[in-house]
Formats: sequence, C-alpha cells, structure tokens
Amino acid sequence: MNPQLPHHYREILLGLGENPEREGLLDTPKRAAKAMQYLCHGYQQSLEEIVNGALFASDNDEMVIVKDIELYSLCEHHLLPFIGKAHVAYIPTGKVLGLSKVARIVDMFARRLQIQENLTKQIADAIQSVTNAAGVAVVIEAKHMCMMMRGVEKQNSVMSSSVMLGAFRESCNTRHEFLQLIRSK
Repeated sequence: MNPQLPHHYREILLGLGENPEREGLLDTPKRAAKAMQYLCHGYQQSLEEIVNGALFASDNDEMVIVKDIELYSLCEHHLLPFIGKAHVAYIPTGKVLGLSKVARIVDMFARRLQIQENLTKQIADAIQSVTNAAGVAVVIEAKHMCMMMRGVEKQNSVMSSSVMLGAFRESCNTRHEFLQLIRSK
C-alpha cells in the first residue's frame, strides 16, 4: 500500500471536522486507504495479463454474448460508486475468448476511476483488440451514487451506454439481434 494514502485520509477526516483520534476512527485512514487501493486495482492489471493466452481456435462465426456481468466502479468526478451490469458480445473470426476473460476485462477497466461512457468504449476496444472479431457490442446499465446520494438525488435513474464496433455498427439486423437477446430473460 502507498504509505501516504492513510495520511491523506487522516487529513480528509480533519478537513471534515472529525477527530481521527476518536475510537471509531482510529484505524479508518488505514482501512479507507486499503479499500481505495482494492477498488482501483485495475491500474495494476494489463490486458495481456488478464487474457493470459485464453484464446481458442473455433470455426464458430455466430454471435457470442456474455450478459449481466456485474460491475462496480468509481466515478472519476466525485469518487462515488456506480453499480450495474455489462452485456458484451462479439462475432468470432477463428478464435474465441475464454468465458471468464470477458468478465475479467470488464472488471479490470471498471476498477479504475471512470466515467461510464469511457468504460463502455474501453471494454469494446479491448475485446476487439484481443479477438480480432468481426464486430463487438457492449452495453452498460448502471446506477450512479453521485446522482442518487447528492445533486439531484434521483433514486431510480439508470444510465445506459453502448458501443458498437464492426458488424454491430454496420448491420441493423446484427445490432437488433444483440439488443433483443440482452433484453430476454
């Protein structure tokens, strides 16, 4: 752990008017620093490390979809969580990606300070670069604590963002099939 982080959290507590020496807060700077490092551990990961060679030959050229991938991220504007799910699809061209790797790619980018729009694009670009797919589609639906706990305080709002690459952008039918499949239960 970066040894300066607990010190900075202590300073934040002081800045809020709290007493970091009171019983309930004695270990808070250390715990908060440890939690933040965990929540942002995506900075210590790379795409190559995540994929780890898990690309497998396949003659399948039909859409592969992994839907409802839970994600937890921190808004880069307020450092507050946004929580939701990602739906990822690609059309293979000779190789398929190990199933868990799709979720790990989502996590790697989500565990960095983010805005949802960029997170969506980063996931799509990563899947494209790893698989060399004919097309990639990513949709993220998330609730943002920065909108729910502060500001306009709207509890039931959900933000959706999408990125369509290749066949998903070029073909209305392909895009429509993907969108229909992620809506089905």
